[in-house]
Amino acid sequence: MFLKKSPIIMAGLPASDVNAYLAGVTGPPPNEASTEVCSRSCGGHLVPHYINEFWTAGQRKASSIHEISYRACFKPQLPRFFIDIVTKTGDTVYDPFSGRGTTVIEAGLCGRNIIANDANPLSEIMTRPRFFPPSIAAVEERLKKIPCDGEAGALDLSMFYHPETQKEITGLRVYLLRKRERGTDDAIDRWIAMVATNRLTGHSSGFFSVYTLPPNQAVSQESQTRINRRRKQVPEYRNTHRLIIKKTKSLLRTLTGPNVKALNRAAERAQFLTRDARDTPDIADETVQLTVTSPPFLDIVQYREDNWLRCWFNGLESTTIGTTITMSRTVEEWAAVMRDVFFELYRVTAPGGWVAFEVGEIRKGTLRLEEYIVPLGISAGFSCKAVMINSQAFTKTSHIWGVDNMGCGTNTNRIIVLKKDR
Repeated sequence: MFLKKSPIIMAGLPASDVNAYLAGVTGPPPNEASTEVCSRSCGGHLVPHYINEFWTAGQRKASSIHEISYRACFKPQLPRFFIDIVTKTGDTVYDPFSGRGTTVIEAGLCGRNIIANDANPLSEIMTRPRFFPPSIAAVEERLKKIPCDGEAGALDLSMFYHPETQKEITGLRVYLLRKRERGTDDAIDRWIAMVATNRLTGHSSGFFSVYTLPPNQAVSQESQTRINRRRKQVPEYRNTHRLIIKKTKSLLRTLTGPNVKALNRAAERAQFLTRDARDTPDIADETVQLTVTSPPFLDIVQYREDNWLRCWFNGLESTTIGTTITMSRTVEEWAAVMRDVFFELYRVTAPGGWVAFEVGEIRKGTLRLEEYIVPLGISAGFSCKAVMINSQAFTKTSHIWGVDNMGCGTNTNRIIVLKKDR
């Protein structure tokens, strides 16, 4: 972090200290801008707003273990910011919409206990294996035992893969699913499944497929056929085992021995849940010191359509999964779901605990979800201590308030900071 003063790193900070801390952060060089502080009404509640570039992707290089593609995920620097200032070693950090597991993996690296929950079972497939990183040699040896001559099967994937590549993928799929069904799969098998799931499709030669959309999205067979026709491309052979090894090396490249031990320790007490975030009875009352999360945003991200191929590879039914993920079409429907989520978060949060709820920017910055979230958090029993806006350098202040957002995308992180008072 870029600070005027030393960071406050201790659990259970008085809210006034956290507010003073946020106000004292300076932006990155060369400008080192001071934090802009103002009070604005959010749903009828006057809340301090803090605006600055509180973190950047390059400010604190995140661990390579995070580099798994998943739709609509935030950078590790976001949860790390809050882990550092409001938790201590041994505290529990939770994410009710865990996605690729950014919050809990960063918390594990920091020596915290973790709870990950997501209604989509792909989340656990992508998260749990990274708490048990294998050696490269172990992955190489396991791959030698996996057949590369699977049957093509009934699902036509010829628009994505060369016939020999598809045989390798189906052989790997059958091997992994059989071991899972028999209960004989181990950490190495689950690691290979996670890496292969991440390599199924993408837009470079590092993926199993011909050129297509980025790896966090999978187009339909019909759409891929059109892409191939437009680009005049034919799927080339890709050596899947070699690509799995390559990605494994990349994920492990910055991981140290102490990092691996920290992840293993966190996994010993970890909870990986696949539940509706409104109903998590597996989590005991008042046990969570910090929640850092970002919920599904209205109908903007099509989780079911984006993940159909990943679901197929892992033996999951994408249509069924899609019905369990919150995809409200109106902000009123979305807010009704989030209301119940906040009551459940209040139940599991320890006295003096915190929630950092990231809502991004929606509909080109014209919809400020904090207007809905702040009243919901307060109605559940929390105090709203701040709205933090982590603004990239090219984002003008006028854009932050929804006037314009450079046409598309998310240029800022907007985080509602809530506390359960003692």
